[in-house]
Amino acid sequence: MYVKRNIGWGLILRFSWKNICFFILYSFIIFGIYSFLGWDFINLPFEPLTVIGIAVSFYIGFKNSQSYDRFWEGRKIWGGIVNYSRTWALQVLSFVRTNDAEKDREMQRQLIHRHIAWINALRVQLRQARSWSLREARTVEKLYDRHAERNISCNEAYNYVSMREFSDLKKRVNPATHLIKNQGMEVTKLRQGDIIDGFQEDQLQSILEEFYNLQGKCERIKNTPFPRQYGYFSRVFTWIFILLLPFGLLDVFEKHLLEYDEDTMGWMIFLQIPFSVLISWIFVTMETVGDNSEDPFEGRANDVPMTALCRTIEIDLRDMLDEEELPEPIKPKDNILY
Repeated sequence: MYVKRNIGWGLILRFSWKNICFFILYSFIIFGIYSFLGWDFINLPFEPLTVIGIAVSFYIGFKNSQSYDRFWEGRKIWGGIVNYSRTWALQVLSFVRTNDAEKDREMQRQLIHRHIAWINALRVQLRQARSWSLREARTVEKLYDRHAERNISCNEAYNYVSMREFSDLKKRVNPATHLIKNQGMEVTKLRQGDIIDGFQEDQLQSILEEFYNLQGKCERIKNTPFPRQYGYFSRVFTWIFILLLPFGLLDVFEKHLLEYDEDTMGWMIFLQIPFSVLISWIFVTMETVGDNSEDPFEGRANDVPMTALCRTIEIDLRDMLDEEELPEPIKPKDNILY
């Protein structure tokens, strides 16, 4: 998630420099053919392009609205994970109590640390790329690779569970699901050992059920690609408009510059190049914004900051355990909070 109030031009150019270079070259070629070769017939009436531009704007607006809904739903799900994580820790600390304070602390620590393992395992699973995942320009991909937050091979659960349990997790298809299962089995053992009563077991199992619900919601977004009829044709329509735009601007500038002499008018039409580049960049940027919000768990500049949220949960829960050496909050990298 990009956290700086104003997006720096360095990051903007990482995303758009290739398109800008193409727009400049393409507009200059159209201008050169019109002005120097005398192909006056290539100027198109701008009115049809206006209709196309309006239609494309509505289509992009709908796509961006739906893409943002996917991002915001993902952020709300992780907000629920934060809240229920605190509730889990509170109930563990309140319910898991015997006459042996040292034993209590060990059981509480095990349950809470396993939960921290779950949120990190879930984060790593959600960060794995799918076949339909967006591929950015090489300059952008290099930036993400330098930050090393995507496609992490280990699930980081080894920091919070026993080595025996971690060895078992590595064999599992879905480690996050298995961690919640282990939590449920541990809660059942506590009930069988009369450490907690039936009501307390029910409360703890209900929280675990909610964790499964939240995990399933994340997986639904992750495993359901944005409908390609919207994503694909949005790009097609945008590029049709962009490719026709320079021809229409020739007509616009010609009509408004008839009062100039012929030599001056030829150079004044040159202004169509910067205006064509500017309008094209605006449209392609609007289309790209929607692409970057389709999949909110990929670890890109505009995605849900799961690493930071996992660290926030870890700090809160370990503080509730009265642990002293707490980790530092996650800091943004190049103004991107992961």
